[in-house]
Amino acid sequence: MALTACSSSGSKSGSSASGNTTLKLLAPDYGTAGGPDSSQKYWQGIADDFHKANPTITVQVQTIAWTNWDQVATQLQNKQYPDILLGDAPQELAASGLLYPLTDVMSASTISNLIPVFAKQEESNGVAYGAPFTTSSRALFYNKKLFAAAKITDAPKTWTDIQNDAAKIKALGNGTIGYGLPLGPEEAQGESYLWMLGNGGGYVDSSGKYAINSAANIETFNFLTSMVKAGDTEPSPATVDRKDMWSAFGNGTVGMVGGSGALIPIIKTAGKLQTSDWAVTTMPGKSGPLTQALAVHDDITAFKSGGHAAQIKQFLDFAYADKYQIQFDNEYSLLPATTSASKSLSASDPVAAGFLATVPNAVVYPTNSNWNTVKTKIQQSIGTAAQGTDPSKVLGTLQTFASSN
Repeated sequence: MALTACSSSGSKSGSSASGNTTLKLLAPDYGTAGGPDSSQKYWQGIADDFHKANPTITVQVQTIAWTNWDQVATQLQNKQYPDILLGDAPQELAASGLLYPLTDVMSASTISNLIPVFAKQEESNGVAYGAPFTTSSRALFYNKKLFAAAKITDAPKTWTDIQNDAAKIKALGNGTIGYGLPLGPEEAQGESYLWMLGNGGGYVDSSGKYAINSAANIETFNFLTSMVKAGDTEPSPATVDRKDMWSAFGNGTVGMVGGSGALIPIIKTAGKLQTSDWAVTTMPGKSGPLTQALAVHDDITAFKSGGHAAQIKQFLDFAYADKYQIQFDNEYSLLPATTSASKSLSASDPVAAGFLATVPNAVVYPTNSNWNTVKTKIQQSIGTAAQGTDPSKVLGTLQTFASSN
């Protein structure tokens, strides 16, 4: 497993004769491996602080780049389980009997502080097997300079507005992209969901059953196909990842793109757009702005194999302190998973406050037990439904896969 970093001290295995315990924590790197913003440094800082307060417990930190995250599935298939995993939704792992119920590894006071809309998503058959750790909410970013050059006076509110505005921006030439449509494997499931929601669709129906090939979703991808064919987007959305499209927006060559607060530091680092050159608005739907934002989160889960429930509880209660939640959000421009940290951040950061205001009423990903597997399949193939392959066939294949796996 190609880990981006590995650091440890103290005992090398779960427990020693002296009564010391080592917990293994595996997490994705939200920054640059080996760089000043590496998540390895964040987690190691918490681990060191925790060890000072709990000298008989050492937390061994390992981080892996998101682009290599599929290797984690291989590790789990080989029964190489960490004690604590940040990253994946808990339902599939819980169905396999691998996880502690959350109440075994987190105190009641910490659990009650979790933001309800995300905490509810951690449940399987009424029992929570994970906890949200970091969250984000989605909206539409648009380039005001390009809008002005194209003589567009208002932010888009409907799909038709997006299509018309994108065409005007493309007509400016110089390689400008009207709407950035990243349907590559990094996060095709998120971009697709934003558009599905705008047409009353989604991955599941009201009963929670998969409805990937619903009439609404097929209509949505037919519309996206028309935008791609007209040149209103980049030429091959199925091969474009979000990070690349966000970078292009930061460089000033994209008129509109769906994004979260994590896009803001990318814009600032690029240095091509001033604060007054871009703005954020509600994501447009077919006939009007979305009434509910898409909000996502990454999960903490705890594995039973090591038998360290008590020690895991001590660490998680420690790691969910407001100062660590806010530190993570400040470093990566994401949002907290706890109510107390959200209130604190909202009071000090107006931009974060705007995104956090949409969270209580947000739409979240499905909680089906096989969602992680289905999500991976969506990431690999759904983009083709917007660039030449019959959407009904692509979505139908995904529906069959989701219903049979």
